[in-house]
Amino acid sequence: MLSQMGGLAEQAIHDAINALQRADTDLATQIRGADKGIDTLQAEVEALAVQIIAERHLADGDLRDVVAALKIAGVIERIGDYAKNIAKRVPLIESEHQIEPITVIPAMARMAAEMVHDVLDAFAARDAQAAVLVCDRDRLLDDFYDGIFRILVTHMVENPATIGQVAHLLFVAKNLERIGDHATNVAEMVYFAATGTPMPERVKTGETR
Repeated sequence: MLSQMGGLAEQAIHDAINALQRADTDLATQIRGADKGIDTLQAEVEALAVQIIAERHLADGDLRDVVAALKIAGVIERIGDYAKNIAKRVPLIESEHQIEPITVIPAMARMAAEMVHDVLDAFAARDAQAAVLVCDRDRLLDDFYDGIFRILVTHMVENPATIGQVAHLLFVAKNLERIGDHATNVAEMVYFAATGTPMPERVKTGETR
């Protein structure tokens, strides 16, 4: 069920960016409607997790798995919301959808969607090392966001007439950056479920120990 949720969230990210590039308001509307499927699956995962906890005497490792699944479902639901938020901005950007900075957004979206896909694969395999690798890629996504931020701000300065439209792209990029953050949160849950210990502290871009 989590894999199904993840697949829907990944598709929503890809579709939202495609809608943005093509100014496809019909596709954007479909994405917003499809988000209900993710919400429904989240409720089913939560109900099943609570039932399992209530009815079974779980060993420590099994309990960690069920609790992780419960938390991960909530995170995927939020990822779906970010994709929906991107879709909501499509009509607002439509009149200026040919502005140059929009061409750099899809690569960031692919990276974020791949992190979501890979972290759910890590959970399915209970692969702690794969979870660590997803966290490592979050630094790259943050760098990507910083680069796009600079590009967009420069474009606004040089093209004042596009400020309103490019501001929406800034929010889109921020939503993608937050999707990456959520993927790393899931990775930390996967690591704990697999090992019983917290993931070693990670140093984010621009931070020092």
